[in-house]
Amino acid sequence: MSQIKPRIFKGARDFLPEQMLHRERILDVMRKVFKKYGFSPIETPAIEYLNVLAGKYGEDADRLIYKLNYKTGTKDEAALHYDLTVPFSRVVAMNPDLVLPFKRYQIQPVWRADRPQPHQGRFREFYQCDVDAVGSKSMLIDAEMVAITYEVLKELGFKDFLIKINNRKILNGITQYAGLSADMTQEVCRSIDKLDKMPWSEVQKELEEKEIQSDAIDKLGGLLTQELDLDNLSQTLTDISIAQEGIRETQALFSYLDQLGVDSQNYTFDLSLARGLDYYTGPIFETKLPNQPHIGSLTGGGRYDQLIGMFAGRDLPSVGTTLGLDRIFTAMQQLEMLEPLMTSTKVLVLVFSDEEMPHSIRLASKLREAGIETEIYPEATALKKQFNYANKKNIPFVAILGEEEIRKDKVTLKDFRTGKQATLDFSEVIEQVKKNA
Repeated sequence: MSQIKPRIFKGARDFLPEQMLHRERILDVMRKVFKKYGFSPIETPAIEYLNVLAGKYGEDADRLIYKLNYKTGTKDEAALHYDLTVPFSRVVAMNPDLVLPFKRYQIQPVWRADRPQPHQGRFREFYQCDVDAVGSKSMLIDAEMVAITYEVLKELGFKDFLIKINNRKILNGITQYAGLSADMTQEVCRSIDKLDKMPWSEVQKELEEKEIQSDAIDKLGGLLTQELDLDNLSQTLTDISIAQEGIRETQALFSYLDQLGVDSQNYTFDLSLARGLDYYTGPIFETKLPNQPHIGSLTGGGRYDQLIGMFAGRDLPSVGTTLGLDRIFTAMQQLEMLEPLMTSTKVLVLVFSDEEMPHSIRLASKLREAGIETEIYPEATALKKQFNYANKKNIPFVAILGEEEIRKDKVTLKDFRTGKQATLDFSEVIEQVKKNA
């Protein structure tokens, strides 16, 4: 049989233990915070019918959907899901008896036929970690999305992050202010959304290429190149009702954030934030690292009160946010926030000889029963080889059970990080490992 050259699909990755252990910890932090706010888990298939996914995200995003070579050209044509929000909307429509408000979290891979940019944490297969709530118009729910983002990032050790907040209703309002019709809002938003990647002059050029009138572009630029707060914006857009509604919602959201204890240093109003997806209808939010602009958004989401109505035949108020595991992991790597980690094992039990193997097995079993992650070296070999194994895997402790320890019913515990060792009772071993591992 000819040998197959091992290779991996571009934009996908293998994760070895030194990456997976950190990724699992990040997910554990997310799940803990999600549950703390009353969200419950769901899961949806990786494959959806193409007509479920297409037409919900906007032209730019629709081009990135991974279509499958299955019954092409029919109503059963399929694709890999692009995000978790549209499949979640389908779930809500197919389960009309859900108790509202329904709060769910979902952690699964998604696929996009995008150009991989590993340094920015952009891949073709990546995990999204979503929290969404359906059935309430209250800005408290929107504020909880921001609070969850804040708590997760704080728990993971991030300090200099900024959650940018805007409202699609305000963007609708500035489109009207510029003298453009409401159906131009999505086109304007797709261009405005690029302001974090390019200067206004480039966005202006793109708007000109869309044949938007020069006076309308000038009015947009007059707003977007200023740092307007909500009060100033309210005065400028005083006669535009949709903008005033968006401003009131954003003010209420900020008030709830203050009551929820979210540090005002970590969030701000940003009129240039647009988020390119078409389904947003109200508040939108996105998290950036100001000192690491190349990484892109760590999180992003918003309110989408009309998306579920495409499936259910009636609108249901909905809001959610995505925390990007891969972006967060990439940022933590680049910021050197991850200490070297190759195993979850806390103790390696050494084996002196075949005769003493049963004693080592019993010790390993007792350590595991005490909730300590324990390995036993699987064969009696030179102690130097066993010590090298523990050292290479960064296992913090080794337990030595030789003839003398067995006779005295003791264990010699060596801390590999300090080089110190002591002969202890079993209960003292448990205490030392749990305290210091």
